[in-house]
Amino acid sequence: MHFLKTDVPTLGMGCWPIGGAMFSGTESLGYSNAEDGESLRTIHAALDHGVTLFDTAAAYGAGHAERLLGRALKHRPDAAVVTKIGIKIDEESKQLTFEETRPDTVQSAIDACLCRLDRECIDLLLFHQNSFPIEKATLIFDEMEVARQAGKIRAYGWSTDFAQNARAMAARPGFVAIEHAMNVLLDAPSVQNAVQECDLAALIRSPLAMGLLSGKYDSNSTMPASDIRATDNLTVHYFKDAKVNPQFMESVNAVQALLRTGGRTLTQGALGWIWARSADNIPVPGARTVAQIEELAKAAQFGPLPESVMAEIETLLDREEARAPDRER
Repeated sequence: MHFLKTDVPTLGMGCWPIGGAMFSGTESLGYSNAEDGESLRTIHAALDHGVTLFDTAAAYGAGHAERLLGRALKHRPDAAVVTKIGIKIDEESKQLTFEETRPDTVQSAIDACLCRLDRECIDLLLFHQNSFPIEKATLIFDEMEVARQAGKIRAYGWSTDFAQNARAMAARPGFVAIEHAMNVLLDAPSVQNAVQECDLAALIRSPLAMGLLSGKYDSNSTMPASDIRATDNLTVHYFKDAKVNPQFMESVNAVQALLRTGGRTLTQGALGWIWARSADNIPVPGARTVAQIEELAKAAQFGPLPESVMAEIETLLDREEARAPDRER
């Protein structure tokens, strides 16, 4: 059993929201309203409430999220850090170029992550290119194995929504995890099956549908122009034209009473759904405030949703998308 697998529900804190501004050209790829002081307090609150796994990436805030984690976790060697490489960043301009996929860039990218994180070893390093060709990705993971043997990383994996990618790499000695998108509104049975067959851990990104399952938004909500949810680049449109996508809002309304089973909040029920799907699922919902991480952490007290509730939810949702071929999400 590798270090990501435990006998109790595991929760991580996603650090995309605390990264702040980042861009591809003029298009915003960050979340709005990040504030460094609150972000640091949120990381400390996560630790205080038993959340010791932090999911970040070089790309988040073009290095800024990693630097914040480095400051917050400086005297917490017990905390586990997951980060990602494969996207070239410019810290000064906050630009992401999406073109750092040559094998000869891997070691320097790892070194840069270690520097920003102020750590001697990364617990889990993920490749951040979702649909990269397997034959080329093999060369990237060869370099990650070199880094593992050198003690720079403990293990590695792939942030991908393709089951074939999980199966292709699962036999590698240091390959232990897949990070993929999934939530109660958008199941992912194909990659979940591959993860279980290959005895991998699954880090679940977008477990709250980019905030839609937080209960904070309705049909009258409008995302700020500086927020990624106000753009049209999303591969899954939980938000459309800076508004909640009516299709997804209808699904939320259909299942929210069931998600609140047993006194859970909507958010806690959404996490309970993920844990009920598999004991090896580790949701990594984004958080940027103390209040958010406190609510998330309390979900572990409730644990997985009951089987009867899970079954009833399935009678209310259209799973046509889940039966479609794998694609980036």
